[in-house]
Amino acid sequence: MRAREIMDPRFEALQPENTVVQAVERFSEISRALGRKMFGLMVTDGDGRLVGMLSMYDILLFIQPKHVHIWGEMDDLKPAGLFEELLGKVKNIRVGDIMTTEVVTISPETHVLLIVDVMLKKHIRRLPVIEGEQVVGVVYISDVFYQLMHRIV
Repeated sequence: MRAREIMDPRFEALQPENTVVQAVERFSEISRALGRKMFGLMVTDGDGRLVGMLSMYDILLFIQPKHVHIWGEMDDLKPAGLFEELLGKVKNIRVGDIMTTEVVTISPETHVLLIVDVMLKKHIRRLPVIEGEQVVGVVYISDVFYQLMHRIV
């Protein structure tokens, strides 16, 4: 079994110039349309080439204060106000500023055992499938799991 057989050729992508607010809105829209939570999207340029990935993790990592580990030691700190301030700042941030740019990709001919190995070792939930310079699909870890389980059952 190869990526071509389990990839989803329908995928949504963000643009680097989208704001984080627009990205979060897209996560919500797609989640409603699919009936399952969307945790990340590919980011493509104007020619459809993959330039990065943006996940909820990237957004949360950006929002998290750098010195959160010392909060318990600071009695005069008001986390609620600080958090609201950070949320306000994220509204003007562009996807291209916080996206992951070192993206692991696979080809349509990548074998499912290699896909599983990469996903498990690198803790990846979705892998873009690239042919030439174009994104042709995405493989989700849940689709890999259910394809393999259907062969067992």
